[in-house]
Formats: sequence, C-alpha cells, structure tokens
Amino acid sequence: MKPVRTLWQKLKAMAATDEPEHLRRGRLGERAAKVFLQQQGMKFLAANFRSSRGEIDLIFRAGSTTGDVFAGNGTDCLVFVEVKTRSSEQWTRPAAAVNARKKRLISATAMDYVRLLPDPRVKLRFDIVEVLLADGEVSEVRHLPNTFTLSRPFRHG
Repeated sequence: MKPVRTLWQKLKAMAATDEPEHLRRGRLGERAAKVFLQQQGMKFLAANFRSSRGEIDLIFRAGSTTGDVFAGNGTDCLVFVEVKTRSSEQWTRPAAAVNARKKRLISATAMDYVRLLPDPRVKLRFDIVEVLLADGEVSEVRHLPNTFTLSRPFRHG
C-alpha cells in the first residue's frame, strides 16, 4: 500500500524540484569549479562565505603548504574565487559580469574573512572561474587566476 502524503509533504517536494534555473546552474557551476581547482592542487577552505557585505563563492589556499599551516615561503596565498556560470557566450564572456561594484563587494567580504583568521597577514588573490554549460551539463571550465586586485579602500597605494 502506498503511503499517504500530506499536503505539506507535497508542497515541500514541489519546492525542491521547482528551484529557479539560475540557482540550479549556479550550484552546478560552483561544484564544477571546486572540483577543477582541487585537481589543480588547491586546497578547498570554504564555499558561499557570507558576511554583511556580500558573499564569496569559493575560498581556496594555493601554494606549497604543510598540513593546515601556511609554509611561509612566499608562495602561499588565499584565493577568493568568483564563479560565473553561463549557458551561452553569445553576447559576452561570463567574467565580464564581474564589474567594479562586484569587485568592491568581493574585496570587502574577503577582508571580513581575513579578519576571522588567527594570523591575518596572508597574501590574497582574486580569481574568476567561468563555467560553460551545454544542454544543462558542464562543457568547459576556464580558470582566470589573479583577475583583479584588492579594491580601494582595502589596499594601500
């Protein structure tokens, strides 16, 4: 005998499957970017870090490291990654969506993350990962390292 589903269970099931397409694509792109960057030897630290000033899609550590501690040899850095997922490049590259305003928000949020570290004296890098979809599947992942620098007023000079 088939179990009887309550109205609440039916609505909950519908909500899970009726997720907006742009959110589904975004999650798919972030998962693809995470796997790609891990395959490049980067250590995953966080996903969807939020502060009052914004959100950073992915945070990694790059460079030569020892365990969970930065090696301190000058090559270690925190990498803040903005993922842009598109099903078409007909009009523009996905990275073009990261405008000056978005860079300022990412910079501010990155500073909020750094403030949480026991030793905030680390190098920072801002990367963009473009994920292209074809028929709802990942067709290409492009990593654009060091795409922009820390925005003013968060940097010196």
